[in-house]
Amino acid sequence: MNDARYESSLEYLSGLERFGSVFGLENISRLLGAIGDPHRSLRTVHVAGTNGKGSVATMISCILKAAGYRVGKYTSPHLVSFTERITVNEEEIGEDEVASLTEHIRERAHGTGPDPFYTYFDFTTALAFEHFRREKIDIAVVETGLGGRLDSTNVIEPLTTVVTNVAFDHMKELGGTIGKIAGEKAGIIKKGVPLITGARGRALEVLEARARELASPIHVLGRDFLGRKKGERRFSYRGIGWDCDNIALNLEGDHQLFNAALALCAVESLSRGGFRVGEDHVRDALASVRWQGRLETVRERPLVILDGAHNLSGVRALTRFLRSRYRDRRKVLVFGVMRDKQYGRMLEVMNGCVDLAILTQPNTERALEAESMRGLARNPIVTKDTKSALRKARQLAGDRDLILVTGSLYTIGEAKRVVNEIF
Repeated sequence: MNDARYESSLEYLSGLERFGSVFGLENISRLLGAIGDPHRSLRTVHVAGTNGKGSVATMISCILKAAGYRVGKYTSPHLVSFTERITVNEEEIGEDEVASLTEHIRERAHGTGPDPFYTYFDFTTALAFEHFRREKIDIAVVETGLGGRLDSTNVIEPLTTVVTNVAFDHMKELGGTIGKIAGEKAGIIKKGVPLITGARGRALEVLEARARELASPIHVLGRDFLGRKKGERRFSYRGIGWDCDNIALNLEGDHQLFNAALALCAVESLSRGGFRVGEDHVRDALASVRWQGRLETVRERPLVILDGAHNLSGVRALTRFLRSRYRDRRKVLVFGVMRDKQYGRMLEVMNGCVDLAILTQPNTERALEAESMRGLARNPIVTKDTKSALRKARQLAGDRDLILVTGSLYTIGEAKRVVNEIF
């Protein structure tokens, strides 16, 4: 592999970030058209929602892989390497392929004229779809980047759609009420295509109304299918046709049991459309599934857990897990967050669960300055970056303590890069 070609590709992609998030399907449609519309040849599952999208997508991917299918998966953001975003059978795309695809798409999209206007997410979405076409996958599991209706991924015509849940996040882009946010996520529902959802309340009302308009069957967690906890990382599933008891899940947190129920219902929907999946495939896949940065233990003494909770709903799920599993441990929090989040309320929830807070900021323009949070945590320590925050946490934590890194996927991504040199 010519590392220079890969680094050049990443530099080009990073340059597209200056355009930020631009909603709408015109640019992505033009870009895909320039390379022959690879998405039109793909069978897909489309996954949206406030929390749990990546976990659900990964579980669907692993189950279908276990059943013998060749499965593409597109998620975002990445934690350490860009290649995490695009996988086939859970194997990351190669750096050489990223470079080749970037050059291929640039050449056809740009031609001999000036550079057209594409965002980072437009380009990476096109790159993923072209990779999947070349790899001759059987099905792709595609996670939305933000919202749904105007998200770049919403050019696909899926076999099944999933909206995991709807909570407050990205209000500036999606709207300030649950109804408006749900309306944006409902934009992925396609005519006659089954919808699987864990949404409740007003959000569910919005999704149901849109599903009725499009004559799309809707299956609701807790009403039409159920996931019931049977023990630590074990659950039973009663679906729209399937009934499986005592399934082991290799992911921490009770919220993952319900994400697993969503994934199972999506796979069950696909099975009705011709995908052959057996109970043994389900059990084997979920017993071994891995998903980075979601209640991920990276060290034992002291215990270091990384979790990508980046909104109020995610933080609440995280604190429930800590109270149920680690009530008696002293907890040191390392917290870095984006400035467009409900960070005050997130820290308010965390304050009741941790003993010491170390505030920091990841290296991105969107990050909130750590100093801005000083008055929101109890006797906080303020640091300049994630690495120095982890060093301070290591100094202050005993071998029996728990260090929790959370607040943003950017923060835990940086933590993963440096944890080996600190602990």
